[in-house]
Amino acid sequence: MTSQHFFIDGPAGQLEATVAMPSDECRGIALIAHPHPLHGGTMDNKVVTTLAKTFSRLGLAAFRLNFRGVGQSAGEFDHGIGETEDMLALAGHARRELGNLSIMLAGFSFGGYVQTRMLERLEVQRLVLVAPAVKRFEVGAVPADTLVIHGERDEVVPLADVLDWARPQNLPLTVVPGAGHFFHGQLNLLARIVNNACLRLL
Repeated sequence: MTSQHFFIDGPAGQLEATVAMPSDECRGIALIAHPHPLHGGTMDNKVVTTLAKTFSRLGLAAFRLNFRGVGQSAGEFDHGIGETEDMLALAGHARRELGNLSIMLAGFSFGGYVQTRMLERLEVQRLVLVAPAVKRFEVGAVPADTLVIHGERDEVVPLADVLDWARPQNLPLTVVPGAGHFFHGQLNLLARIVNNACLRLL
């Protein structure tokens, strides 16, 4: 796995981004979205970097960026609307670099909301949501094969809220016993869940 830090032109100016390339043949693209920019969320969040490493080991080019106003990215917070455009700019860059490979989307917390908005704009192979902020934002229905992972003791997005969102969709959840919102001490388990769920698609 090799990582590369770079900048792309985004709708609100320069966007800071990183890609973790697989060691062997690249089988696809993963786009990973970070948690809320106004609450310390960046592309270097431990859940986000865990997802990037996991996808890279699966043979995907794992792209992540700092949303507008975060790190060295220009612009300011736009409640998920502009951030969706940022992620689309990253998708365009990935496609220009690697061709028309299949795309997986993954998002943590606020990033999950952004990635559900991406579904309207991009054809994707699989959606992975980790602790999606379902009541804080209007997270709509998702594909039936979406992988949703949530901590039993999430102190930011209560598990009950995610169950209320998933129930009308008949959407199963993977619950990590004892885990909080940031999966402290459970990142290896999180990686294993994602690996096992996505391995059969590749």
